[in-house]
Amino acid sequence: MLAVLVVALLYSLFHTPPLKVYAAKVERGPIRSLVSTNGKIEPILNFEAHAPIATTVKRLLVKEGDHVRKGQLLLQLDDADIRSQAAKAQAQIKAAQADQSELKTGGTQEEVLTLNAQLVKARSARDAAQRNLDALRHLQQEGASSPGEVRVAEDTLRRAQADLHLAEQKKKDRYSPPEVAKIQSQTTEAEAAYDAAEDALLKSNVRAPFDGIVYSLPVKAGAFVQAGDLLLQEADLSRVLVRAYVDEPDIGRLQPGEKVEVTWDAVPGRVWTATVTTVPSTVKLHLSRNVGEITCTVDNHDLRLLPNVNVGVTIVAAEHAGVLTLRRDALHTDDNKTYVYRIVGDHLKRQPVEISLQNLTLVEITAGLEEGAEVALPAEESKPLFDGAAVKVVP
Repeated sequence: MLAVLVVALLYSLFHTPPLKVYAAKVERGPIRSLVSTNGKIEPILNFEAHAPIATTVKRLLVKEGDHVRKGQLLLQLDDADIRSQAAKAQAQIKAAQADQSELKTGGTQEEVLTLNAQLVKARSARDAAQRNLDALRHLQQEGASSPGEVRVAEDTLRRAQADLHLAEQKKKDRYSPPEVAKIQSQTTEAEAAYDAAEDALLKSNVRAPFDGIVYSLPVKAGAFVQAGDLLLQEADLSRVLVRAYVDEPDIGRLQPGEKVEVTWDAVPGRVWTATVTTVPSTVKLHLSRNVGEITCTVDNHDLRLLPNVNVGVTIVAAEHAGVLTLRRDALHTDDNKTYVYRIVGDHLKRQPVEISLQNLTLVEITAGLEEGAEVALPAEESKPLFDGAAVKVVP
């Protein structure tokens, strides 16, 4: 019985069936290192019109998709309230200007004439009091006037001088600093109100600022809109911006000028090409991803790409032509050393290799294998490969 077991064991050791493996050949061709992500289309030259005040849409002269020319009238709002506000503001400006004029001249014409008359009267009274005092002092020296009469004359002069000083101050400082500040503030407010009304009046007639396409028109004629509501969007779509988000581990592979390929599911088979314009300057959280933002400009002369659509973005980080390539799943790594199992006859030989570019399916071989060399892929039923193993290549 023991002899039978020994024979069976020896038979199994020396008659192990060969591993069934698939094979891949080293081929010469191109390889690209890619960064794939998603992006969004944005207009480069974009115009948005918003309602300046709460009002109604009076007229719509375009529809979505229309090509428009610079200066073309696109939409009109009911501007009756705006015109009323402009007229009111203009009246306030005129009133403020009149107050400013009075401020410069010292009051109204009537007030100025009255102040001048009071000033003349006060000067005359002071001069008369001064003459009377001088005469009484002269008489006092001759013994013809009493000290009491002189004191009364001095008091009369002081009152006349005070009245004159008051009249001069009224003419000089007709308005107090708070009154001056109030008039200046009223002027500023009136001018600001008029400018706002003029701006709203201008914005109530929406004109195209450049040649382009009306791509969004969320309002209808007769509709009521609140101040700030979006009325219309126009853009020049002959060139559009693609904004894409690249995961943090891939940011270091990005450089300005790298080739970009843009695809859109709505237009199968079409590829738009561009180059990276800006690379990430910071990393931020976008949804659940830490990403950097890149942009590129795409020629959209046939206007197929539309604003705000989501597109696929492939960045060609590196590209080599005419190099040795091999399927990536043929590679093995051990202690940071890369190797393959080369098929020599009907056995495997562990072969160290050096690699360069790689992507999801291919790797560039720079040393260790020549063109046409046959390499084993993982065996059937996930059996491990090892150096010297007998193999059978299956189709």
